[in-house]
Amino acid sequence: MAPKKKRNEMKHSNIICLRLSDIELELVNHAASQAKLSRSDYLRNLILDHKMAIHYEVVIDSQTIKMLLAEYGKIGSNLNQIAKYFNTGGAYSKSVTNEIQQCLYDLYRLKKELLKMIGDYRGNSETY
Repeated sequence: MAPKKKRNEMKHSNIICLRLSDIELELVNHAASQAKLSRSDYLRNLILDHKMAIHYEVVIDSQTIKMLLAEYGKIGSNLNQIAKYFNTGGAYSKSVTNEIQQCLYDLYRLKKELLKMIGDYRGNSETY
């Protein structure tokens, strides 16, 4: 008896080879039988019908970024010292106000520089 011809479906003439361990193959076979599909149909549906999340990891080894991170650390240390000063009953003064304003200015400047660099890496020159 000749095999049944599929009607109204695409002819699947291309083959993709995939190596699986015995356990992986058993898991695929089990999932296909639970879905009441052939193994080929199950894998085809799994590959084509589901959106895959693609994650990119950008690694930049730049001396400028290392310098900026070091500056962020110093600013954070300064802010911690200011917080400790106030938490231990320190009085509000003009010099403390100036130190806080300097830290905020430094943070703003570093943020702007980082965003500029990110814009450069993205290949555009957007302003932030």
